[in-house]
Amino acid sequence: QVQLVESGGGLVQPGGSLRLSCAASGSIFTIYAMGWYRQAPGKQRELVAGIADGGRTNYADSVKGRFTISRDNAENTVYLQMNSLKPEDTAVYYCNAQVRPPIGSLGYDYWGQGTQVTVSS
Repeated sequence: QVQLVESGGGLVQPGGSLRLSCAASGSIFTIYAMGWYRQAPGKQRELVAGIADGGRTNYADSVKGRFTISRDNAENTVYLQMNSLKPEDTAVYYCNAQVRPPIGSLGYDYWGQGTQVTVSS
């Protein structure tokens, strides 16, 4: 089994910054893609940013230029640096990882428990 543990959420004023972290542990041979999703009340979960094992990144249009995703492969950790936060960024943020176990070559999706980000004055 694989566990994803997120940290770094909280309350911040508009224009402020937060850094989310997500550490994966357990039965891991390698991690393919990692990403951050978010879900606001009454809305569907959406992709915020993703990063492939080779480092290629992609972002939702709404966060381009403000958020930066990165990963530390040695630590099986993914980060999301969020700057210039807006009230519309308020949501529960979920970490996702596509993990290859020690046996086999397929990757399996795992999710973190979610961390609340609230942007409000």
